[in-house]
Amino acid sequence: MTDHLTHIWRPIPGGRHAFRPSAIRINHDDQAESFCGTQVVAARLHDCTELDWILEPTCPTCWKILKGDS
Repeated sequence: MTDHLTHIWRPIPGGRHAFRPSAIRINHDDQAESFCGTQVVAARLHDCTELDWILEPTCPTCWKILKGDS
């Protein structure tokens, strides 16, 4: 993965959240934290299906933080 990425989006149950790129490299049993503070087991950030991307809405808080509106 390139070093210039500042965030990645991943659909998890409850929404599509933004995470730091390092979140997909941590141990699958560890907790990853999104920009809005949502915690999820890192394993949930992998193997997302197309349907997951379609069904989960974008987290408005992550969006605002990344946009600089927070």
